[in-house]
Amino acid sequence: MSDTPKRSTLALLVSHWISMLGVALVTTAGFSWLFALPMQLQGHANNPYIGIVVFIFIPVIFLFGLVLIALGLLLARKRIQQGVAAAPDRPTYLRKLAIFFAVTTALNIVIGTQGTYRAVQHMETQQFCGQRCHVMKPEFTAHLDSPHSRVECVGCHVAPGAAGGVAAKAAGTRQLMDVVFHRVKQPIESAMESNRLVPASETCDQCHWPQMFHAVKLRMISHYGDDAANTKTETVLTMMTGGGNLGGIHGKHMNPGVEISYAAADPKRQTIPWVEYRNRNTGEVRTFLADGSSAKSVANLPRYQMQCVDCHNRPTHTFELPDRAIDEALGLGRISTTLPFIKKKAVELLKANYSSNEEASRKIPEELARFYKRSGADISNAGAEIAAIYNRNVFPDLKVTWGTYPNNLGHMDFPGCFRCHDGSHSTADQKATITQDCNTCHEPLAVEEASPAISRTLGLEDRIAGLQKR
Repeated sequence: MSDTPKRSTLALLVSHWISMLGVALVTTAGFSWLFALPMQLQGHANNPYIGIVVFIFIPVIFLFGLVLIALGLLLARKRIQQGVAAAPDRPTYLRKLAIFFAVTTALNIVIGTQGTYRAVQHMETQQFCGQRCHVMKPEFTAHLDSPHSRVECVGCHVAPGAAGGVAAKAAGTRQLMDVVFHRVKQPIESAMESNRLVPASETCDQCHWPQMFHAVKLRMISHYGDDAANTKTETVLTMMTGGGNLGGIHGKHMNPGVEISYAAADPKRQTIPWVEYRNRNTGEVRTFLADGSSAKSVANLPRYQMQCVDCHNRPTHTFELPDRAIDEALGLGRISTTLPFIKKKAVELLKANYSSNEEASRKIPEELARFYKRSGADISNAGAEIAAIYNRNVFPDLKVTWGTYPNNLGHMDFPGCFRCHDGSHSTADQKATITQDCNTCHEPLAVEEASPAISRTLGLEDRIAGLQKR
């Protein structure tokens, strides 16, 4: 008597395909969850989309399978009661169950060990973040051409610890919904602009120790003219990088005990009317206001504490500007400097309007060949390189063009340093002003010189020329 309900339920289970499908879904979801959950809990899976799979997608499948089992049992019972089908005897349904569970177990082992594991592993890669999500194509493309190209996305965009993991899961869910319902802004906002930036102390500082920066660095900037010879000039600077007690750029802004806060008048933080300097070691506090601003006008502006990424805001997703991109290509020998007016024509082609990246890839080489009225390897290579520069910086379908994302490092292309160091930020008593003295951050050893003496003295001119010939 006690065995009747059990036999009846098992018999009904194998009597309808819907209940068997439900069992298959439940076991598959269970196996996948058991393989994926330990990776998530042990911290080996940081991608926010993995949390969606583990805590939302798999449980939904599991619950859906349970619903199908209940539905299948009801339908099977109804068919038997109506005489449409007969309940199988004990040997029959046990044999069916044995075969079913043997097959599903084998399949689930394959799915769990290969499918689930590889899916979780794939979601940790840059390719998943960049290639599976079209709106991230500009950021993904820029990332591939950066010094951090081997750093996983989660290394900078997910804070360590449980709180960071929970925040990442919530952000991943929101981002997924934005993509599904076409709510993503175009161009997409930077993390700084959307105010969802993970603090540099939790990401950048894990590799870049602020107290260990070098005191001075030598920087050489090559520039090519718009003339027929593409005349090259060099600017050589000694950058007072500093760090810690060494002073310099990093020491002045990030020295232990130094805290700098600022108020921004726009989401991209390009206009900064209020700055506060606080030194906890000396007790010094100074507040600076830009000309035309007042305490009342800045009172309601959002305020931020300065960190690495306020200047290094594009350390990985750096987008070039036409002039500088062509200068670099000429300097590296990717475009031949022997082509007359190549600098001028290349910049002109980059700034032209194209409806798509495909059109740019086609028209740029064609227009360059038409300009020179001949063909050749140097022209072909130049056309391909100019098109490549365009395609890694401009994305017409996503409304990303030249200058869409300001780079705050320096002050030649965007306000950058001059957002604060413009000579107009002063204290209320006018006794102190945020300096604009060039020598505070760098000392020029040569400025746009054709053959700087310092380059010859250091032996850099011949070395660079030799590299370009290669």
